Amino acid sequence: MTDEHLCVSLVPLFNHLDLENQRLINQVAVHKTFEKGEQIMVPGGAESLAIVARGAMKVYQLSINGKEQLLRVVEPGGYEGENTIFGAINENLFVEALQKSEICIINKQDFQKLLVSFPQLSLKLLSLTASKITSLEQQSQFLMMERIEERLATYLIDLYKVTNNKQLTLPMKKKELAAFLGTTPETLSRKLKFLSDEGYLKMYRNQIELLDVESLEEI
Repeated sequence: MTDEHLCVSLVPLFNHLDLENQRLINQVAVHKTFEKGEQIMVPGGAESLAIVARGAMKVYQLSINGKEQLLRVVEPGGYEGENTIFGAINENLFVEALQKSEICIINKQDFQKLLVSFPQLSLKLLSLTASKITSLEQQSQFLMMERIEERLATYLIDLYKVTNNKQLTLPMKKKELAAFLGTTPETLSRKLKFLSDEGYLKMYRNQIELLDVESLEEI
């Protein structure tokens, strides 16, 4: 893969197009490198689509008391900002680089021109957005679970199902995972230790090895 078409060949929104059309789309994308902690999108900012080529970015909002509420982590091939390019105003979402990241940005005007040239993108975007909504609903289901260990076990099993690998790498820091699961970092650490002491898993910093998937499912 070359940098020439790095972004558009990664993201499912564009990778179904042939190489020539991917190159046309790549010409309107602005390639930027963001350092860890640098803001990529802020409320009231530019109306654009941000695609992750390398690295990762987190999407969050602030509660009334100013506390950060993590919504999701976006990894290579993922994107954020589709609502603003269709006219919605970003009133509360922040997007920040979790590590040094290469991001491709397509502004609203250029993207709308692309939809005219490639009308199939509209259907593809609708399908992908529906998948994102399903993911957000999944987080709501996490928060409805009364016990923290139940939320944690469900999250780990979901990671296992996605990767089909019992050797898991947490896609976010413990602080961010705690916010995602609706608890505190201290409580999350206690629950991870509990699951480790019970022999359900082993931990190596941000690496987790699942030892007993069936018992986690029972939780």
